[in-house]
Amino acid sequence: MHVAFTKMHGLGNDFIVFDAPAAAVISAATIHRLADRRTGIGFDQALMLQPSRRAGTDVFYRIFNADGSEVEQCGNGARCVGQLVAGRLSRSEVFMDCPGGQVAAQLRSDGKVSVDMGEPNFDPAALPFTASVEADVYALQAGDSELAISAVSMGNPHAVILVPSVATAAVDTIGPAVENHPRFPNRANVGFMEVVNRRHIRLRVFERGVGETQACGTGACAAVAVGRRLGLLDSEVDVDAPGGSMLIRWEGPGSHLWLTGPAVRVFEGTVEI
Repeated sequence: MHVAFTKMHGLGNDFIVFDAPAAAVISAATIHRLADRRTGIGFDQALMLQPSRRAGTDVFYRIFNADGSEVEQCGNGARCVGQLVAGRLSRSEVFMDCPGGQVAAQLRSDGKVSVDMGEPNFDPAALPFTASVEADVYALQAGDSELAISAVSMGNPHAVILVPSVATAAVDTIGPAVENHPRFPNRANVGFMEVVNRRHIRLRVFERGVGETQACGTGACAAVAVGRRLGLLDSEVDVDAPGGSMLIRWEGPGSHLWLTGPAVRVFEGTVEI
């Protein structure tokens, strides 16, 4: 069976976006095979579009990591889905739904896409994260390292670690140790945040089920939410990832957080599954 797809990326965080096939179930093994950058298409996540399940929304999308695991939310992916669906509907605003919650997307005149990512949730149970009480910072033993992390849900679980420099951060070792830590029963995305000033951070993210990516939209949201909670950041923050820059706007508790950045179509294709 052949499936048509669109290859897209947001700051190098790359995806295939495709409509759910009517007569076939795409297995985790198939997603993992297609994600291979040497023998498949190559991508960080696969985004599968389905008919809307909720009144007032235009589409429901599911997110699969490169290892085949299904996850709840993807910020860069939401921008790509928003751009694609808005083009199909000839609209500049679309309303989407996914396992992590509802997302509104707005196409801007400069070609970027803004998405409403909802309100950050610091309740440990929301991630989930094992903790006796909610706190700004938690001590976490990861191998031989005693880490200070913050935990927040952006519809998916995030651990955020403040570092003096992302260039020297031990992303390849600490990232997987925290991702798979038993206190994160569903694993976690792990962000390494360097605060440049109150309106500017640098960020590297070790994504759950993928590894380090060029950019992580929900990771950028999580980092700014944590920075705001710790009193380190203003309400608008430029986030520099290896693949480029995003803008996060969050007024604080009680308000929704907005993520703005590019969504780029790379090519169209078909693949046999």
